[in-house]
Amino acid sequence: MTHALPIGSTIGIIGGGQLGRMLSVAASRLGFRSHIYEPGANPPAGHVADQVTTATYEDESALRAFGKSVDVITYEFENIPTAALDLLQDLAPIHPGREALRISQDRLTEKSFLQELGLQTAPFADITDAASLYAALQRIGTPSILKTRRFGYDGKGQARIMSPDDAAQALADMQGAPAILEGFVDFSHEVSVIAARSPDGAVAAFDPGENVHSEGILRTTTVPARLTAGQRTDAVLLAAKIANALNYVGVLGVELFVTDAGLIVNEIAPRVHNSGHWTQNGCAVDQFEQHIRAITGWPLGDGRRYADIVMENLIGDDMDRVPDLARTPDCAVHLYGKAETEPGRKMGHVNHIKRS
Repeated sequence: MTHALPIGSTIGIIGGGQLGRMLSVAASRLGFRSHIYEPGANPPAGHVADQVTTATYEDESALRAFGKSVDVITYEFENIPTAALDLLQDLAPIHPGREALRISQDRLTEKSFLQELGLQTAPFADITDAASLYAALQRIGTPSILKTRRFGYDGKGQARIMSPDDAAQALADMQGAPAILEGFVDFSHEVSVIAARSPDGAVAAFDPGENVHSEGILRTTTVPARLTAGQRTDAVLLAAKIANALNYVGVLGVELFVTDAGLIVNEIAPRVHNSGHWTQNGCAVDQFEQHIRAITGWPLGDGRRYADIVMENLIGDDMDRVPDLARTPDCAVHLYGKAETEPGRKMGHVNHIKRS
């Protein structure tokens, strides 16, 4: 493990949600410390981290102190202000790198990048005003989806356009934010690949998982996914191509539509991913440990799947089921320690295990 961070080093994690929490746990298993930077008080990651800084992303003195206290910086979400990263990058290495963040923060930039790699995406168009929207609708057609170019997640910042009559309201829903129009894709199901790349260029990918969404939120991920051997190989090679093009370090999530015409890339996420939570009970090394290994220079771990898994998100009132789930054989419960249950809020997940 030449050039690897020594055990006892501190990993800085921007964002204190459940992904930061699980990254902190994985770091501690490998003998590392974690320092969370999060504007909100009492974040889930703070319950398990060694240190927490509660400050805004505009607080330069807090950012500077955070950056000086850690040996490497990573993050659990994409929409980090550029000015904060400009300051932090001079204080500690940031993995994954700035280019991956720049591309994934903007849907238009992301789609253009993927097409330049020769990968298939949904048809899309940059939308700047009503005229550009109507022109795009003539080319792409309906149904289609108007999305904000930035800051969208779990179905937020989106408006469906079923006919041209819906265009004006959809544009108003964007509230003046830059937008992108995406055509609908005729797909049978969605899968995702969780891949990791180390600083020396080694790439490892977990088995693709099959995802089911409801109201824009991931409900379940099932492995193995319904894929032919060729589709499975293509999905993994596609994720590796993206990681290599970005000179990526860390774990990357790639969402794909399965169609008769091949695999179409929906989006990429430069971080550990909700659809990879099944790895916690299906692999010797899960996505969180794999990410810590990559960013600290450890060898990538063995991500081979040894069981079939259905990962189910616990959202809102699903928490009422926890006592029964805790009594269910081969059901691993993972709770995030969030104080308040709200509709649409991810409170935890369970991995239903089918042993082979």
